[in-house]
Amino acid sequence: MSEPLLLIDNPRPQVRRFTLNRPEKRNALSNSLRTELFSALEAADRDESVRVSIIRGAGTCFSSGYQLGGGNDEGQPYYTPDGIGQWPRHVVEGSFRIWDLAKPVIAQVHGYCLAGGSELATACDLVYVAEDAQIGYPPVRSMSPPDMQFHPWLMGLRNAMEMMLTGDTISGTEAVEKGFANRAFPTEELGERVLEVAERVAKVPSDVQQFNKRATHRAMEIMGVRAAIRAGTEMQALAFFTPSSIAYREEFAKGVRHALSIRDGKFGDYRESGKDVG
Repeated sequence: MSEPLLLIDNPRPQVRRFTLNRPEKRNALSNSLRTELFSALEAADRDESVRVSIIRGAGTCFSSGYQLGGGNDEGQPYYTPDGIGQWPRHVVEGSFRIWDLAKPVIAQVHGYCLAGGSELATACDLVYVAEDAQIGYPPVRSMSPPDMQFHPWLMGLRNAMEMMLTGDTISGTEAVEKGFANRAFPTEELGERVLEVAERVAKVPSDVQQFNKRATHRAMEIMGVRAAIRAGTEMQALAFFTPSSIAYREEFAKGVRHALSIRDGKFGDYRESGKDVG
């Protein structure tokens, strides 16, 4: 019997925890895993015994990003109208599905948190990271801007621009300094410290907490966050038609590892540093 893609437990009263369970694939976000995660999050939002949810990753990292190698157009967890840019629009819709849940969701990030993994963490209400976590968006080096262009909103112009123009990672400590995360903890303390925060969040009744969430979100939405991130999907789709992006994506026919090595070889990081990141 194969291992479940998503592990679910209740580590504290009124706290539900979801563990992405593809450690051998560095918790790559396949549509099957995404389907289970969205369904479980929505179930927790309806469950009166739950007041807060936590998302974390099994193994060495939170998530290396979306499943590579094709097939992302099959078995998507919810319907998004077809056409050019369907995938980034689909991804952004998923982020806002989490954003719009009534109950708080916490991301517990360790190891690599890349590309789609960083989008998943961003969609959560609170983000706590290991000090040595590595957060980044390497596809900007060879393919396109992010599907969900959160960087300017969380990190400001200069920090966002540096990440967008290099594809480099930032550490968990830097992620707090730059505005991506709330706090950073030593890796060995991360799980317990997140549970401590979750217990405090759970002390607030859900009927009140939903308005606390929405009040903060509404302020961001008045400033245009939802419209700006949705508009970014068109830029992502346009980038796929550049000669460089087309040429790079053709390399995937020779294997995912081959293509990623081409992307990162000149930078000397990710798999080229010997860490073998997907």
